[in-house]
Amino acid sequence: MLPYKTSIPGGARERLPLQIEPQGDASADGLTTWLHDHRHQVQDLLRAHGALRFHGFGIHDAAAFEAVARGVDDDLKNEYLGTSPRDAMTDYVFSASELPGYYPIPQHCEMTFTRTPPNRIFFWCDIAPRAGSGETPLVDFRRVWSDLDDGVRERFARNGLRIIRNYSGPGTTNRDLFQLKRWDEMFRTEDRDEVNRMARREGFTPIWKDGDRLALVSEHEATRNHPETGEPTWFNHAQVFHLSTGSAELKRVFRHRPSARGLFWWLAASLLTARKRKVPSEEQAMHCTYRDGHEIPDADLEHLRDIIWRNLVVLPWSRGDVVAIDNHAVGHGRLPYKGPRRVAVCWA
Repeated sequence: MLPYKTSIPGGARERLPLQIEPQGDASADGLTTWLHDHRHQVQDLLRAHGALRFHGFGIHDAAAFEAVARGVDDDLKNEYLGTSPRDAMTDYVFSASELPGYYPIPQHCEMTFTRTPPNRIFFWCDIAPRAGSGETPLVDFRRVWSDLDDGVRERFARNGLRIIRNYSGPGTTNRDLFQLKRWDEMFRTEDRDEVNRMARREGFTPIWKDGDRLALVSEHEATRNHPETGEPTWFNHAQVFHLSTGSAELKRVFRHRPSARGLFWWLAASLLTARKRKVPSEEQAMHCTYRDGHEIPDADLEHLRDIIWRNLVVLPWSRGDVVAIDNHAVGHGRLPYKGPRRVAVCWA
């Protein structure tokens, strides 16, 4: 018996997420203590629902957020080899993304392209965005994999994936619009030997290019089995890193929430995508092909994106909300917003 009120928020599909609200003590300290004392029960709930949403508690600073996250999983990490620029708020809490608000972040499990992706990921809302914007949608990637048409699923399973990422070097300012970081920002060092060591540890092949540029190439399966349940999960960044992602995602954002601003960004991104298609795969800021280098059919990627959007769970943020996610089963993203918004992240 939980000492808190639980529910599946209105409009949410299936069992994702389980919302947990106070019935008496609403303090962050009280919640943290309960999480520590009932860790096995919490893990069972997280495994069953894919995500837990703590709503209505007094979680109003980064330290309190970190404590709640440690209540779920104390093994927090702070090495980040992903693409979003982030600012540190504590040693283990970071802004979720410093990308501009108009930039949609497609659904993904965190750092799927590394050998050791996080088991859990946590988000906390410090400043809620205006209504109808800036949500962090969730999607059950086990369902996405099972919902794919048989032919699409078979092609991804048979062909595997190859990810190409290109980065400029320290001090570069005129980098590609789609290159979100420099390599020294990602690896937090300018030492090439250390970069090579870290890259190979995570399964990336580092290729140094003229002008102090670095390409990271890695090969992946389309799925991974959940480490606890064995369920197959769509677990890769194909539709995130593919050169068509910007326009494809903004098209769906516009259909979801039509606006003149949304139409502008969709059309602008479509023009940029047409230009990017003239650049060889190996020189793209980010791109994904089949493992053998052949391009993934656009129709397969569009079908995949349709399935993801069909399964999205979109809930509004309130200040103090914390969401704990099973990173081996459930993906997250970000819808565009305008105005103030501050959402932080940590992972374990």
